[in-house]
Amino acid sequence: MANDVASFAKQLINHSLNQKATDIHFHPAVQKQHVQIYFRILGKRKFVRDISLSFYEMLLTYFKFEANMDIGETRKPQDGMIHWLVDDGNKMVDLRLSTLPANLLESLTIRIFPQEEPFKLHELFLFPFQLKQMKKWLLKQNGLILFTGPTGSGKSTMMYALLEKMIDMKPVQVITLEEPIERKIDSIIQVEINERAGLTYQIGLKAALRHDPDVILIGEIRDEKTAKFAFRAALTGHLVLSTLHAKDAIGTIERLKDLGISQQELHQSLIAVAALELLPIIVKGEVTRRAAIVEMLEGRPLEKIIAGKTISENEIITFQKLKEKAVCYGFVRETNVKTHT
Repeated sequence: MANDVASFAKQLINHSLNQKATDIHFHPAVQKQHVQIYFRILGKRKFVRDISLSFYEMLLTYFKFEANMDIGETRKPQDGMIHWLVDDGNKMVDLRLSTLPANLLESLTIRIFPQEEPFKLHELFLFPFQLKQMKKWLLKQNGLILFTGPTGSGKSTMMYALLEKMIDMKPVQVITLEEPIERKIDSIIQVEINERAGLTYQIGLKAALRHDPDVILIGEIRDEKTAKFAFRAALTGHLVLSTLHAKDAIGTIERLKDLGISQQELHQSLIAVAALELLPIIVKGEVTRRAAIVEMLEGRPLEKIIAGKTISENEIITFQKLKEKAVCYGFVRETNVKTHT
């Protein structure tokens, strides 16, 4: 039976990769004695199949064991990581596992991190002028650049792609602090945060600042302490890149203020905010991939928002304007835009 579970897990992961899924969801339906499996593909949740409750319990145990999670702990949420070798043996993907106690049984979500990026940098953007502007941000010597949006909006993908572009543009000492390390990049120092082992973002950032970095990448600003350290690092002559959960560019400033960042700190350190949203792109009548539209807040409009002032419609290209432009150019269908609003 153990071999059956391992074989099923292997087939499922391979199938998800073939379908270009970003996530696998296991949804227990305890009363019906089965578990539903879904893939998230191009931002949409797609049903794959049912498995029995008893088989799911064995599969869950298998995944938790492989991810070095506590098999006996079922009452608390857990996170883990598996470095998964794909069938042909030439490719590795990282699987981030997250369990959540629900309905008398743990649910499981697996986030898939391919180590080879399927798209080039320019393919990540729907509008090339936005990439051109972001490249200018990378020429800054110090300050903070934030990539914001909800989960699955492409924040980390874009940040990593721009980081690699920066490395190509100029020789820099780069240190990243991540939980987990989502993409392995040569020629930079990547530190994986492990709070259970005592390596927090705060401790890692203190150590990184003593390592003479030019650029620091913080995987995510999650709390007040991390936010404070990120702004302090930007103030002490480092270029800092990070992500934050916020609904749009202007909302990012309010989120930072909620995290205890003062107006003065924002004025002194924040270079720009890039709020991302992914739209399904039409190629030959079919949706084949997604590309980002970006609300960019910088310069005088950024200063005004930080100061609590309003800005005019002409001072920022909002998501709505970008979506209307995408429809006019035929990049997306109007119905798809409405579902993403």
